[in-house]
Amino acid sequence: MASLKSFFAFATTCLIFTSANGFDLARKRNAINATYKDPSAPIDARVSDLLSRMTIEEKTAQLIQGDISNWINTTTNTFNYTGLTWNMAERAGQFYVGYPIAQSWISDGIKKAQDYIMQNTTLGIPAFVQTEGIHGLLVGNATIFNSPIAHACSWDPELVQQMARVIAIESQALGINQIFAPLADLARELRYGRVEETFGEDPHLVGEMAYSYVKGVQGGNVSATVKHFAGFSAPEQGLNTGPVHGGERELRTTWLPPFKRAIIDAGAFSIMGAYNSYDGIPTVADHHLMTEILRQEWGYKYWLTSDAGATDRLCCAFKMCRCKPTVDSEAITLYALPAGNDVEMGGGSYNFKIIPQLIEAGKLDIGVVDTAVTRQLRAKFELGLFEEPYRGVSENKTKELIHTEEHVTLARRLDAESIVLLENRDSTLPLKKDAHIAVIGPMADFVNFGDYVVYRAQYNPANVSPLQGIRNASTGTVTYAQGCERWSTDESGFSEAVAAASSADIAVVMVGTWSRDQQELWQGLNATTGEHVDVSSLSLVGAMAPLVRAIIATGKPTIVVFQSGKPVTEPWISASAAAVVQQFYPGEQGGNALADVLFGDVNPSGKLSVSVPHDVGSLPVFYDYLNSGRGGSSDEGQVLENGTLVFGHQYVLGTPQPLYEFGYGLSYSNFSYSEVTLSQSTASATDTITASVSVTNTSPVDGKEVVQVYLQDVISSVVVPNLQLKGFKKVLVKAGETVKVDVELKVDDWGLWDLRMKYGVEKGEFVVWMGSSSRDLRGNGTVVVG
Repeated sequence: MASLKSFFAFATTCLIFTSANGFDLARKRNAINATYKDPSAPIDARVSDLLSRMTIEEKTAQLIQGDISNWINTTTNTFNYTGLTWNMAERAGQFYVGYPIAQSWISDGIKKAQDYIMQNTTLGIPAFVQTEGIHGLLVGNATIFNSPIAHACSWDPELVQQMARVIAIESQALGINQIFAPLADLARELRYGRVEETFGEDPHLVGEMAYSYVKGVQGGNVSATVKHFAGFSAPEQGLNTGPVHGGERELRTTWLPPFKRAIIDAGAFSIMGAYNSYDGIPTVADHHLMTEILRQEWGYKYWLTSDAGATDRLCCAFKMCRCKPTVDSEAITLYALPAGNDVEMGGGSYNFKIIPQLIEAGKLDIGVVDTAVTRQLRAKFELGLFEEPYRGVSENKTKELIHTEEHVTLARRLDAESIVLLENRDSTLPLKKDAHIAVIGPMADFVNFGDYVVYRAQYNPANVSPLQGIRNASTGTVTYAQGCERWSTDESGFSEAVAAASSADIAVVMVGTWSRDQQELWQGLNATTGEHVDVSSLSLVGAMAPLVRAIIATGKPTIVVFQSGKPVTEPWISASAAAVVQQFYPGEQGGNALADVLFGDVNPSGKLSVSVPHDVGSLPVFYDYLNSGRGGSSDEGQVLENGTLVFGHQYVLGTPQPLYEFGYGLSYSNFSYSEVTLSQSTASATDTITASVSVTNTSPVDGKEVVQVYLQDVISSVVVPNLQLKGFKKVLVKAGETVKVDVELKVDDWGLWDLRMKYGVEKGEFVVWMGSSSRDLRGNGTVVVG
């Protein structure tokens, strides 16, 4: 009797699990020795075999993002088995885990999910497990590095690759296998709130940094996700998600090269689309961008996902379909999926869920769905997920892999290498360790992370603020006065700050911008940078500028440190302060790194990854403006410190030139350049040329110099940038020594998109410049391409 009951129970279970979205025992048995399960089989054969076994419901589930909160309560850690089974029936391809919860909750929730997929689904297709990671894994107590805008100021791709490898190690320890990074966007619009997330303004520098990130994270068996494809970060009026204006030539010349470097050259397994429209076409539905260029021209064979809620914008922002009373999911799916947007991220209406109905109604070709699924499956096979879906470690071993001493040391090193010395009058820096130092300002006793850090990460006691870092390094007296709040015009704290500066040997004033962690950012709290936090001015807010003026007025040498997520436009500070330092948003060791530079334990070697304008009215101020741009006249106006007005015409009371140009940065060493040579003076488009220069350190201090190589196309058939970075190398030059620096240049990279929108290197003369910044060019050679 008992055995009969068991039989009926088993039969009932089979009937339940053979529903359209459920477990099919017969198909599971048939797949035991399937080609797709054979790790020695070619990946194309594995993909083809698996695809042939999938139902339309299983294919659809691969194309919609799931979420760990469907089966793990992010407040109590309660496990919801029903939620897990539902998620894996409906949204099985990938799921998000970026919540401010204990590491063990995340890893246990991931393991439950991957185990369920492998054991309790018909075909056992492992999931991508996703979170953010632009400057550290978005999980509590993971190592936090400085923001990407700072990474690029290091001009050290190897360090960025090391950082990405750390992020991969910490991700894998918890079972996370996909990171939403790096950005290949460009900082071409400084009012835009997400400048801090970019690697700067230049396509070549951004491409090298993004390439290195992809190589680092994927070298650790974690998928990178290059974002935001493409042309996203110069929105109208600087407003987040706004339309971007530009043509095909600008897209191909400026915006796409860093993406191609990260996606194709580095081999990224996934891409994230963007929220914007470009030239009137929403990127989430841009067939030309996602299919003709990305897939057909570039040959990209992996997958692209929309950003969170981006598909709904087709109806609700771009007005291309009905938004209310309900979003037109059919229109959205038919716009996005055939265009090449393979997967729909959450945060919206989950429009792709109607794919089976569209197939049945004949409105959507099954070939479109198969292509999208194939792209994602191929990435999963390449990453080895079918052989090892979960690579997490036990809870007692995570401390051996996450936030280790080695990782923290790397964070400090990268931060120090990224700091840019802007001014240093009378060799005010480095500071003497026994000096009496007044540390002043609202950013002094404050951990100023950029966005995309986990909730309340800024309060981790392991973090080091600037004040703490200076105290750690000092053997003298360090006094502190906040002076003002960063968000207030209240000057009542000035008297204490002035007194502190007056009694000290020297003052360090910490001012700038601030962002918020990933949860606070969306709570309406004050901030001056971050996603959806855009500005109409790049000047200091509130009482910060008056505070700096009051401290300078004491007559004590004043070092102003801008700790910010974008350039700060206060040229009077540059003219008045004894020294000016730019520290773009630091990581958890930011205070120690700043002290390393201020006291000279680290000789500053950072160079600006973004130009600094005199004021917001002169934007855009990137160095690689098109020929005929920025005028040729020196007839520039200004307002002198005494109030005198000097009238000009470019501009009447200003200048279109940057205050600090791209690639600029001082050192405690002095470097001279000589013997600029090129390996050949004539070339073809297939050649690689070596540009060489001798760099001499004429100071008594060892230092690092970033040798930058720029190209000028003398005569061109279309209008091209006046100057373009084509190579760079960061080198250590010991005191009194000379180092020969060689930089290889591929002539094929010197091409343009001609009148017929064809890429090619034109015959003619090219000047190769070598120097210390985009303005400080020390020598050149000429190459004639025939």
